[in-house]
Amino acid sequence: MGRKKKQTIEFRFYEVPQGQSCLALLGEKWIRVYGEADNTLHFHNLFEVGYCRYGNGVMILDEKTSPYETDMFSVIPQNYPHTTNSKIENFWEYFFFDVEEVAKQLYPDNMPKQKEAVAILNKRADLIGAAEKPEIAEIIKRILEEMRDKAPYYKDTTRNLINTLALMIMRMHKSMDAESPTLIERETGADMMSIKPAIEYIEDKYAEEIRALDLANTCSMSETHFRRTFVDIINMSPMDYLNLVRVQKACDTMKRTDHSMEIVAVECGFGNVSTFNRNFKKYLGTSPYQWKKNKENYAGKLLDYNIHALKGW
Repeated sequence: MGRKKKQTIEFRFYEVPQGQSCLALLGEKWIRVYGEADNTLHFHNLFEVGYCRYGNGVMILDEKTSPYETDMFSVIPQNYPHTTNSKIENFWEYFFFDVEEVAKQLYPDNMPKQKEAVAILNKRADLIGAAEKPEIAEIIKRILEEMRDKAPYYKDTTRNLINTLALMIMRMHKSMDAESPTLIERETGADMMSIKPAIEYIEDKYAEEIRALDLANTCSMSETHFRRTFVDIINMSPMDYLNLVRVQKACDTMKRTDHSMEIVAVECGFGNVSTFNRNFKKYLGTSPYQWKKNKENYAGKLLDYNIHALKGW
């Protein structure tokens, strides 16, 4: 009998628009039958919060399948495999934020507290009824409405609401510690967890020189076995995934600074501008210069164009 093929997991790359504290996916576009065309597990580079306006179905969080219905919400860490399936039309709305940026806002100039906050926020994925945690549900709905209405001062209001939400999720995760194992502690056969140390290593050290052997060592695998496992799961080689993350970080850097392309390339782990340009165009279909010149246009394009490994984008 041949080796059982692992389920491919998509990597979906989203960007928080410049000057915003989150990326919101709102409106009729998200009224659909979920999983009808493709129910592949996927994971994001950002923290995802979803709210079910109406409908029912099941949500798969890693290997656990849980039913959901109207007025339930989900909180899902970055790099955590999940998907949503329904047999009827559902209406979910979502927003995504960068946990590291939120941690910096919560604890400026306090690196240990920032790392603690990120660890607690990313500790588990949850699917919860609004009636069970009404205070969290109300904040989530308020953030969605602020992003929809865009009333005066909505950016500042949303930023403060997300900071409050993060603290409430941290408190919830702390209170749940005694009730169930964490993502890291529990026994699991999930393939994604076998390479999660490498995903996290890339997230932390993308600017440094990284070899496939370094990543394999974080997962306690031989390099050959690691490469094969990574491609089986992500459908992308470890080094291609590393370069995709570097491109993402380069976008963030160009939004926040006026650094030259040479500096951006070095800060994001590319050895030279030529390599930077080649990888940037491979994933985003344009040059870094053109992207920086029209970054707002390309941010919208990215949402429809989703970079994910399954399609080879």
